[in-house]
Amino acid sequence: MVIKLVAREMLGQQYTKIPSSLASEHLKAFLKDGKLSLEHIDRFRLHNGRYYHASLVSWLLLGVSKCGEMLEKKATRGDGFSGEEVIAEFERLTRDAAIVQRDTLRRILAENAGVEYLRGLGLAGRTDPDSFRACVPLATHVDLERYIERIADGDTSPVLTAKPATSISLSSGTTQGKRKYLLFNEELVKSTMQIYRTSYAFRNREFPVENGKALQFIYSSRQFTTKGGLTATTATTNVYRSEEFKATMRDIQSQCCSPDEVIFGPDFAQSLYCHLLCGLLFAGDVQIVSATFAHSVVLAFQTFERVWEELCADIRRGEVSPARVTAPAVRQAMSSLLAAPNPGLADEVARKCAGLSNWYGVIPALWPNAKYVYGIMTGSMEHYVKKLRHYAGGLPLGAAEYGASEGWIGANVEPGTPPECATFTVLPDIGYFEFIPLKATSTAAGCYAEAAPVGLTEVAVGELYEVVMTTFAGLYRYRLGDVVKVAGFHNATPKLKFVCRRNLMLSINIDKNSEQDLQLAVDSAARAALAGEKLEVVDYTSHADMSSDPGHYVIFLELNTDAGAVDGEVLQACCDELDRAFVDAGYVGSRKTGAIGALELRVLQRGTFQKVLRHYLSLGAPVSQFKSPRCVYRSNSGVLHILAGSTTNVFFSTAYD
Repeated sequence: MVIKLVAREMLGQQYTKIPSSLASEHLKAFLKDGKLSLEHIDRFRLHNGRYYHASLVSWLLLGVSKCGEMLEKKATRGDGFSGEEVIAEFERLTRDAAIVQRDTLRRILAENAGVEYLRGLGLAGRTDPDSFRACVPLATHVDLERYIERIADGDTSPVLTAKPATSISLSSGTTQGKRKYLLFNEELVKSTMQIYRTSYAFRNREFPVENGKALQFIYSSRQFTTKGGLTATTATTNVYRSEEFKATMRDIQSQCCSPDEVIFGPDFAQSLYCHLLCGLLFAGDVQIVSATFAHSVVLAFQTFERVWEELCADIRRGEVSPARVTAPAVRQAMSSLLAAPNPGLADEVARKCAGLSNWYGVIPALWPNAKYVYGIMTGSMEHYVKKLRHYAGGLPLGAAEYGASEGWIGANVEPGTPPECATFTVLPDIGYFEFIPLKATSTAAGCYAEAAPVGLTEVAVGELYEVVMTTFAGLYRYRLGDVVKVAGFHNATPKLKFVCRRNLMLSINIDKNSEQDLQLAVDSAARAALAGEKLEVVDYTSHADMSSDPGHYVIFLELNTDAGAVDGEVLQACCDELDRAFVDAGYVGSRKTGAIGALELRVLQRGTFQKVLRHYLSLGAPVSQFKSPRCVYRSNSGVLHILAGSTTNVFFSTAYD
């Protein structure tokens, strides 16, 4: 940040055409090497071959001097973060989005010019967008998998990146039961910190916090070592273990109130219990309640409903329950926090819990200084927003950043917007982005005609696109599979609204129903058939059953009450409403002709989706990355077995009889 400020200050005088992100790169290079190299000079050219300024040496030397002065001032002040400075830098980047994008691509390709993957495609060291698009094809993980596996197995040659990968990231694997390997390096840590700081700067301008802590429901995952000696774990765990993460959390006043032993504990249930306990112990300090995904916050407070009396008992006697927490390191860490009995706090928590109606507003009741609840609340997480609002009472809900295991894309710079309407402004310097134009070919959102990819600044408001990423971690023209809608522009960079995952589909015949279509169908049926009975859908998933003839859709619902207590006519009506709610022309036509069989509704035991969660945890997935699979494929036999074994009631639709 200091180097970027120096670059901006220098450029503000007479070199205003140089993007500050580019200028700061060269200043960093000069500071590191202590000399001006021909490479620095060459990389400081304009795209048309002219130099920015002849006095480059003087500029860099003056920058070194100013950098020292500013570092000294910051050290004296004792702060390492200024929200207004971060916002100012963001505004500059987004105003020059096209230039920044070209330079970002140039940096990625120049750094990796000699890697096997790009050499094999004939790029021959060229770094311009036209050559890149002409030589490098669009790719999916299948295209890159063999290269990544070689690196994981110990190939140290420059296969995908010139700089060696520091570890392997694992995707969540909650869709098809298979986890993808991805490369992880320091550039991903840097981009993560950049997007955290950017989002926080805008969030803090709207909902200011100061000198507080965060009740963060974050968890590490299990890790293993690949054949080549690389640590393999989730991207979130890789980030949590970095010193940069801890420093950034301090800077943005979001330090977790739980110690590392809890975050990196060996057992999810023990860590969750301790997160809740730490939150109560630091109740007056907590100003933010957050998790990676909204699901994790909802799960935490569903657990709190069951264990709050045990938590009060622990606080009262000054000792963590030996039945709840057995891991020695976690117990020791919690013992240092529970230094003495605190019956006063225990009584206060118990009194507040007793005064709640169905746990509405539990978060502001127990954490009166909390300013907002924060996490990813879009896409498949949108289902949990209603329950989250129930727990949050009147507290604002803030949709977190937009990204994936593959890398980050955008920040929420309008944090006051409800999660259902949240948009994400692309940061043009954290990767090179392209967008495949999509045109729906039916009434459903799952089937599209594609056009040639366009650049970041070439997208059109109101149109749908699939995101394509080129990153500093070995992904080149990588199809992310996310469908987004351009909601507008922030300066010259687009604001994206997440629509759905493209490859999550229910399909039997000519029908195509997406994750979004499924969510709309479940929401519609819940309103029409369940809401009047005060029934809520806790969670849901689906399966295209091809074992029957004809094949048919199976929808699994977990409700907020035991199915045995629900009138069968209500559930039959829900089943019929679900069937009618799929309005894709291919589905409706196939149902009418009998090419697709009657929709099947399976009502699940309460707690079924916690069994699904535990199943994924047993495979090494962390709760911080867990997303309930919205469509369970036949290959995901473990989850299908859990769903089948937890079914209490089965109904078949009569909507088309």
